[in-house]
Amino acid sequence: MAKLDETLTMLKDLTDAKGIPGNEKEPREVMKRYIEPHADEVYTDNLGSLIAKKSGDKDGPKIMVAGHLDEIGFMVTRIDEKGFIYFQTVGGWWNQVMLAQRVTIMGEKGDVTGVIGSKPPHILSAEARKKPYQIKDMFIDIGASSREEVEEFGVKPGNSVVPYFEFTPLKNEKMLLAKAWDNRIGCAIAIEVLKQLKDVDHPNVVYGVGTIQEEIGLRGAKTAAHAIQPDIGFGVDVGIAGDTPGISDKEADSKLGEGPQIILYDASMVSHKGVRELVTGTADELDIPYQYASLSGGGTDSGSIHLTANGVPSLSITIATRYIHSHAAILHRDDFENAVKLIVETIKKLDTDTVKKVTLA
Repeated sequence: MAKLDETLTMLKDLTDAKGIPGNEKEPREVMKRYIEPHADEVYTDNLGSLIAKKSGDKDGPKIMVAGHLDEIGFMVTRIDEKGFIYFQTVGGWWNQVMLAQRVTIMGEKGDVTGVIGSKPPHILSAEARKKPYQIKDMFIDIGASSREEVEEFGVKPGNSVVPYFEFTPLKNEKMLLAKAWDNRIGCAIAIEVLKQLKDVDHPNVVYGVGTIQEEIGLRGAKTAAHAIQPDIGFGVDVGIAGDTPGISDKEADSKLGEGPQIILYDASMVSHKGVRELVTGTADELDIPYQYASLSGGGTDSGSIHLTANGVPSLSITIATRYIHSHAAILHRDDFENAVKLIVETIKKLDTDTVKKVTLA
């Protein structure tokens, strides 16, 4: 792999970290290490979401920029007497992307490598071969010969199981391949926003947040937003890319490298008109590229943030990403950098009067 610059090193550290919903400690520690130098204060809520506070005008409005720490994965639920491991999905998996994939079990004595196994197609009926293989029939093979040996390796029910994949810039070095872009890229955006505001006057208090358990119901965003009580919320996440074979424009029309996505509507929230217009107006004024997107299924942390206390005007800004909810996804570095720039420039405008105007728009 070519030598990584400072930004790529951060992205590698974030995506290589292992953290499924309910066990986000590794990515939280990575995010803390990168965001702490740019924050006045870093703390966690009682469920484990990371909150980094950066004050401009300490009496100004509170702005929350939240990415989620968790990635989809699995949890060990049962070990049979022959040493095969059965599991529960944690987050939304599509069974067709799981078989024969390498995984890491976070065992009591350290990491254990395994592979997701199944019956070979050669012994399935012709009819069964045509159907997607059921998750309930899959198992994890770690090369153990008995339940006792699995236990000796330090594996037991409740252990996290994480997809294995190493961060890799592709031949076109702006195209980045990694696991867990959903949503370590959001955590990276929160880090970079605070970094770019470090020596800048801004008329507000900014919170860069790494939330937990987004993939199983936007849970950490609820507790973190309750702790912060923000005036404006930005959920930063991945979005659907439409630039691969077989996807029509009416299904998804966003392209990698053509700017961050402004989410108009998803299953968790209708985007706030005032915040949306301020963001797109800022982008137009500064020639920052962006794309509109909407999702009939799925939501982002904004879905929880906007319902906090007596309501928080919120917007989701996402990065078009190919092959999300699989072992490996691809996104474009320019989209990350333009999302950061757009959020930073919008934050600079969010003084008390502007927030009032935005809220009533």
